[in-house]
Amino acid sequence: MLREINDRAAIEVLLREGPLTRAELELAIGLSKPATAQLITRLELDDLVVKAGVRGGGRGPRAQLWAANGSLAFVAAVDLTPHFADFVVADVAGVVLAEYRTPLPVHEGADVVGAFGEALQKVAGEAGIQREDLAHVVIGAQGAFDPRTGLLSSAPHIPGWLGFDVPQKLSDELGVDVLIENDVNLVAVEEMSVGQAQDVDDFVMVWLSEGVGGAVVIGRRLLRGATGGGGEIDWMRVPDPATVDTGDAWPEAGARFGNLVDSPAICRLAAAHGIEAGTAWEAVAKTEPRHPFRHDLAKRVAGGVANLVAVADPQLVLLCGDTSRAGGEEFAALVEEKLHELVLPRTPVGCASVQGNAVRAGALQSALAKTREDVFGVVTPTLLGSRRTEDKHPSSPNR
Repeated sequence: MLREINDRAAIEVLLREGPLTRAELELAIGLSKPATAQLITRLELDDLVVKAGVRGGGRGPRAQLWAANGSLAFVAAVDLTPHFADFVVADVAGVVLAEYRTPLPVHEGADVVGAFGEALQKVAGEAGIQREDLAHVVIGAQGAFDPRTGLLSSAPHIPGWLGFDVPQKLSDELGVDVLIENDVNLVAVEEMSVGQAQDVDDFVMVWLSEGVGGAVVIGRRLLRGATGGGGEIDWMRVPDPATVDTGDAWPEAGARFGNLVDSPAICRLAAAHGIEAGTAWEAVAKTEPRHPFRHDLAKRVAGGVANLVAVADPQLVLLCGDTSRAGGEEFAALVEEKLHELVLPRTPVGCASVQGNAVRAGALQSALAKTREDVFGVVTPTLLGSRRTEDKHPSSPNR
């Protein structure tokens, strides 16, 4: 048992930090020199680690580097949007082997499964493998995924992907294990892995871009809800606190949060302040940090965030998406100011720090976590797939 614990600890370090010398691994896992040497020999015989070149620079002989064997399994991650699908293939060590971005049909009646399979085959081929060699594929999509039925909801922008068990149909017809996850949930996964939420147990994310989305993390685990609708903040009812009337709210019923902070609504708010812009992020970028338009927008965002804070009382609120990036930390500070006028907790508000395609990166983290559990027995609880997938293996000793 102790040997197994030490072996897993060594693999975890190699996966996290990359190739290491025996001395570096010895220091990282706290074993003696002979015990570490025996561990490396054991893992090499089991084909779990491989030689990865040498490290020089000192006066003595160059030291052998060791790495987790990435060729044991391969994964793919996909960011699926109405405009394109962004693919990446990596080995189980996390080394990216190929990337591919292409439009996919999303309209009703389209052969979305066939088109997805062709794109997946292309990127797998560019990585030097076959599609069937992929251990897991994780798709990030703009909608709520019900783990009980496999159905996507709250996704009218991709009608061709609605009305059927998406992961099951893709898995059956493509011959690979496919999972699907809400895109903002995956941004939260990436933020937990390498961003500002690495040391935070409870936080919420608010996505502001063409539309609005959210993610709630409690105890380092995503709150998905009974039907996969956890974090679907678009449908919250909130009053419109803006100082100008844009016609987005009703006097008695208030407004849907998404109808106040999606890109068209923000453009209407900007126009009411005399600012013409084609997108929300353009409107924010055109204005100074303390412009009245930004104050009104910050009040709208804070009104929705206040509901999340009142229920979850998180340690941190993170804003992400194109609109949030355009405003930066100055806009986040303004939202925090307005938020503290509405709720008792002094919850800090910041901007997500992960750059690039955070949805795809989070999907890759999730795919790697599942595959590393299968191959190495290394468990990453925050990055496990949906409850539906976990229930397939209720007796697994690693759960």
